[in-house]
Amino acid sequence: VQLVESGGGLVQPGGSLRLSCAVSGFDQSYYAITWFRQSPGKAREGVSCVANSDGSTRYVESVEGRFTISVDKTKKTVDLQMVSLREDDTAVYYCAAAVWDRPCPFDEVVMEHWGTGTLVTVSS
Repeated sequence: VQLVESGGGLVQPGGSLRLSCAVSGFDQSYYAITWFRQSPGKAREGVSCVANSDGSTRYVESVEGRFTISVDKTKKTVDLQMVSLREDDTAVYYCAAAVWDRPCPFDEVVMEHWGTGTLVTVSS
């Protein structure tokens, strides 16, 4: 199983970025993909997730209305569209996968496979 994040970079406050998580070797009937992020000196937090068992998506309150998660089954990617970025969105963003048949999780303990992360820096 391999998860590879891309799309990070430097953006000004108010700008947009689209992160992509390419998933390979993970052909499960039921799965969840979660985007996490970790800022310097802070614990890693779940940002957004999607589960295919019920189509559920979740967002941490701080990104509600600004981030959108989507799945491209053809490309086998899970994207995170981020708009109206703020300086406190600066972090390394990771995607993670789990075999999962419930509403998608923000608990990193249950995630089985992880990418290496992509850095998002929001700064003027």
